[in-house]
Amino acid sequence: MKKKLSLLALLWVLLLSSAGWSQTAALKPSPPGCPDCCEALRPYPGISAEDLMKIDTYVKYTKFARDYKGIGLIKLIDKKGFTRTRDWGRYRIVLNTRSDVFDYKDLVVILGPQNIKGLSVLTWNYLDPVKDQEVWLWLPSLRKVRRISQSEADDPFMGSEFTTEEMSTRKWEDETYRMLGEKTFGGYTAVTNGRTYFKDKNCYVVEATPKRKDWYYSKRVVWLDKDFAGLVFDEVYDPAGRKWKTFVKEYQVWESGCIPQMFLEGRDEFTEHITAIMFEKEKISFNSGLEENFFTEKTLMRSKW
Repeated sequence: MKKKLSLLALLWVLLLSSAGWSQTAALKPSPPGCPDCCEALRPYPGISAEDLMKIDTYVKYTKFARDYKGIGLIKLIDKKGFTRTRDWGRYRIVLNTRSDVFDYKDLVVILGPQNIKGLSVLTWNYLDPVKDQEVWLWLPSLRKVRRISQSEADDPFMGSEFTTEEMSTRKWEDETYRMLGEKTFGGYTAVTNGRTYFKDKNCYVVEATPKRKDWYYSKRVVWLDKDFAGLVFDEVYDPAGRKWKTFVKEYQVWESGCIPQMFLEGRDEFTEHITAIMFEKEKISFNSGLEENFFTEKTLMRSKW
């Protein structure tokens, strides 16, 4: 297996379990815009590690909204402080929203700078837990669409320090979960903006272990907000058991019940590289009318973004 020292940025756990919730009352799917959506996401006393991670998936994929689009900025900072920036956009449509499991289609595109503009990836995720996702990468400089296979999950993503799996291919079923307890998170001060996030935040702590043997990481230690089970901090360990990557995520709870991710900063402990992803509220929208036919290879290949 090739050893990757890529920076973990977006661990988007992509598929819910095909089984129902162990306590469905703790997670009642509500219609988009329902004011008690956030209440439906609250963990209950004695919740299992598995159900915590399921709720986290609801938070990440905003199941209470049919579609999502956001425009943001990526900053890549090396150990000497040299910074590169990327403008990017993410578009998603969620399907089968009335079920405890759901599928979705997702498109990520680089909007700038000009020399990499249009570089994009399209993901189709399926309800069936044994059916692999379909992932396509568009390389505008080559005018070529490339299909991404599961064996390429630990390859660099879009020339960045993210892996393909971290961006698009990990499923909820790919890991096992163990509750480590309830702890107070000490806080994380971001290099990018100097802000301290989640100081003295009460959290659940869960250990997530990949089911695949000889994989590129050995485990994750995940810190989840006790109020709504959103992942706030993640520690990733390499196959030798050394802490490899960390990242912090900030979510905002909107009055509509949507909980978008607004900021993420990841650090590679070996290379000392930093990756940050930022959104502005004015550039995020839910239920904007995206249609499923937008998420095709034809859209992936379009020249004007």
